[in-house]
Amino acid sequence: MFVIIGWVVALGCIFGAYVVIGGHIAALVQPTKFIMIFGGALGAFIAANNAHALKHTLSGLASCFKGSKYTKAFYMELIGLLFELLAKARKEGLMSLEGDVEEPDKSAIFAKYPNIVANHHLVDFITDYLRMMVGGNLNAMEIENLMDNEIETHNQEEMHVAHAVAKMSDALPAFGIVAAVMGVVITMGSLHLPPPELGGLIAKALVGAFLGILLSYGFMAPLASVLETKASESTKALQTIKVVLLASLNGFAPQTCAEFGRKVLFSNERPSFRELEEDIKARKAAKA
Repeated sequence: MFVIIGWVVALGCIFGAYVVIGGHIAALVQPTKFIMIFGGALGAFIAANNAHALKHTLSGLASCFKGSKYTKAFYMELIGLLFELLAKARKEGLMSLEGDVEEPDKSAIFAKYPNIVANHHLVDFITDYLRMMVGGNLNAMEIENLMDNEIETHNQEEMHVAHAVAKMSDALPAFGIVAAVMGVVITMGSLHLPPPELGGLIAKALVGAFLGILLSYGFMAPLASVLETKASESTKALQTIKVVLLASLNGFAPQTCAEFGRKVLFSNERPSFRELEEDIKARKAAKA
């Protein structure tokens, strides 16, 4: 939503001011220039990426127009799930989690947290490391190192989309110059025309540079920034899980582990200590 609002504000200010100072919108309507610039950048983008990256980029761009799913309520649900799993392990032993870990889609605990279950990255991360904890073959330091490597890999994959879109944004002004130069070539071949017509050709050539810069800094660069933010949010969710599970491995009580997870959240999504405590109590009461 904010992406669209931002675009409307930018276009309104740019073209509104242009009209106020005496400009004519019709002079900027150059569909062929748009095809040359955006089509050229798109072709370069396809050439620079593989099929997986292209598919990932399409889904990532679609997410830019949706609100973030990593809200305070989402994180309270995530920490609530982890708390319930760890509380069960503390009461009944780690082996009691074997069924939940092996078949989370059939787990009564996971079923109570649909927003988490819908995110397969989080479910896989939780179940993989709980499985290691149940096996007891690795110590906390080894598991932490493995977690860090996996989180780094995940972040690189998520950031690849943002970097690819940013590179496309960087290329658009250059393709705008290409369109402008081609317009100048046409103009130079038409010097026999009267000045008013030559002025029109020069204006059309300059529109190419204008469109390249506008598409870059007004449209694609903001999308790249949004994608970076979304990648950071998805990584933060994994870091939260990491902190909670490592706290449990180091012998802390489930309630304290939940507090560890709360403290690593971004301030705008972080619930207060009382909010988290009341949420966990409410889930306990609902379970009873």
